[in-house]
Amino acid sequence: MKIRYVFLLFLGLASPGVSRTLLGMNKSLAGEISPAAAKRQTGELLADLSTLPDAALSPAGWTIKNILLGNRAAVSPQDLTTVYTAPGPLDSSECRRETCCVWKYIADAMATSFRDGAGRCNELARQAVRLGFHDAGTWSKSAGGGGADGSVLLAPSELARDDNRALEVVAAQMAAWYAEWRPRGARMADLIQMGAVVAAASCPLGPRARAFVGRNDSATPAPPDRLPSAANSDAAALAALFADKTLSLGELVALVGAHTTSVQRFFDPLAAGSPQDSTPGVWDTLYYNQTASSDPPQGVFRFPSDLALSQYPPARELWQTFANAQAVWNDDFAAAYVHLSVLGVEHINDLTECTGVLPLSG
Repeated sequence: MKIRYVFLLFLGLASPGVSRTLLGMNKSLAGEISPAAAKRQTGELLADLSTLPDAALSPAGWTIKNILLGNRAAVSPQDLTTVYTAPGPLDSSECRRETCCVWKYIADAMATSFRDGAGRCNELARQAVRLGFHDAGTWSKSAGGGGADGSVLLAPSELARDDNRALEVVAAQMAAWYAEWRPRGARMADLIQMGAVVAAASCPLGPRARAFVGRNDSATPAPPDRLPSAANSDAAALAALFADKTLSLGELVALVGAHTTSVQRFFDPLAAGSPQDSTPGVWDTLYYNQTASSDPPQGVFRFPSDLALSQYPPARELWQTFANAQAVWNDDFAAAYVHLSVLGVEHINDLTECTGVLPLSG
């Protein structure tokens, strides 16, 4: 049975057309981190958020800082209720005055494209989620370079790498959206990250992670060999790779759950088209159950990396938690994805939150 869960949200008025709460904006961040969230996150601040005092934080900067710190008492990494209403038609002066207005039109177009006739998320949606990770996940704390800058599509040599096979459909669609929306100020880096969160929210039971815009684009290819391999059965090495991106083991376990909607095509050509759980059109927790199962359903394909992670002693308890708690996983996935989506972004405090443009989770 698939169960719809609802989270406690923190709501208030922040800007025209957008309702949200910045509860405790003037409070110290000290002492607000929930033990459970802190255990699953590194608590490491990134870029300008690591040096700016609380008083200098923008609304988006404050929200992202609290999410990175695991401060669920101050802000939820999801927003399941805020709906942004465009103040006027696309290209109107009213629309141009609000950053999120054009993104409302973009997100609506994306959401329509990401669902099949039965209301499930489709191949374009699952590729969009993967694309978001493949752009942002190239960042390295120790070596620098890469990150959420659009280079996976703006640098042809990066898209051509083996890492990025099976992204052809979403790459073509993003190129079309970029041609349509770039004249209205949309950047490729933001289109990619918006696409990932819209795609997840478009799936039945999917999370509605907070969405931010204002990243800079780059056509410089990210350094190679920064993304995990599905063939890697060394879970400790996977954890170390993510740690170099400031992502904790808990965040890795949460993010890999996106394989609940994935379908492999190239890893094993003889099993091309095989999903990673038995309901690839639904954002449920069957992936965690079926990956760890001693008797997975026929037709479900398990990557060596996923199987190893499910059996990795430090990850096993959290893996089982997610398997049994859709709400917990959705919240942790949303927090981890916000973290991922700002990797390599040097001006996080200058971003604008536009979560209200996302479709309400199904």
